[in-house]
Order: sequence, then structure tokens, then C-alpha cells
Amino acid sequence: MRAKNVLLASLATAALLLTASAVPANAASPKSYKNCTELNKVYPHGVGKSGARDKTSGKPVTNFRVNSTVYSYNDGGVKRHTGEYDLDRDNDGIACEKR
Repeated sequence: MRAKNVLLASLATAALLLTASAVPANAASPKSYKNCTELNKVYPHGVGKSGARDKTSGKPVTNFRVNSTVYSYNDGGVKRHTGEYDLDRDNDGIACEKR
């Protein structure tokens, strides 16, 4: 009986770990977008690196998606990725930010 309980606990733990590490089907893989219109279809308020702050004279955008990898594909700095465009023209760490 004890061996059966240990086996069931092991299977439950394995199932939980596999479920927790699964990538959601709607998660976008990092890629370079040609323009902000295309990026905003996937990230409606833009995408930025961790710790970024919007440069603006009005109310700053704070609801952008934080994803440093996707941002690096679209920051236009050093060309690290094929087809990379400069979508962060004000260089504030957020590409294509909008309210």
C-alpha cells in the first residue's frame, strides 16, 4: 500500500511540473517586427525591458509588456538579430508604447 501511495505522489508531482513548465499556445516567440503596427497586434501597449520608464511630458505608459528578449529583437541598437528595426526611437527601453 505504501509503494502505491509513493508512486501516485510521484506521478502527481511529475504532472504538476510538466503543466507548470508548459508554454501557453498564444505566447509569441521572440521576433523582429517590421513596424509598430505589427508589434502592437501582439503587444497592444508595447514591449519593454525590465526597469524601463516611459519618456513623456504627459502621463507615462506603464501597462506595456515587460519582455527583455522581445525588446532586444526590436530595439534597433546593435543589430543582433536578422531584420531588426528600430522601434524604440526615443530610447527609453520601451518599443512602440501607447496607451
